[in-house]
Amino acid sequence: MSHPTPHILFVDDEQVIIDLVKEYLELHDYRITGVKTPHAALQVIRDDPPDLIIADLQLPDSDGLKLVAKFKKILPDVPVILLTGVWFDAETVDETLSGHISAYVSKTAPLHQLAAEVKRLLV
Repeated sequence: MSHPTPHILFVDDEQVIIDLVKEYLELHDYRITGVKTPHAALQVIRDDPPDLIIADLQLPDSDGLKLVAKFKKILPDVPVILLTGVWFDAETVDETLSGHISAYVSKTAPLHQLAAEVKRLLV
């Protein structure tokens, strides 16, 4: 019996990043929906609920942490990976994100690191 392809919602305001991550993760047999705005992300969550969410922390018109809190209200059991170019110390990350974020990956990390977190969270 085959398993359905896991659906990942990827939220980032940079189309080039969306395209890069989408292309890479699709090679690993994931179905990716890439969106650039919080509004579009919430629409996808309602219309085609993902198995995992990857969200950029810094989005125009939104605080990434508030957006993640909204995601978790709607889909409390769906893991969320926070992707950001801004560095936080581990303590700040733990205090701010505990309960909301399943993993944290720097935007500068190699794509295989992101894919490893995705695989770990979707097992």
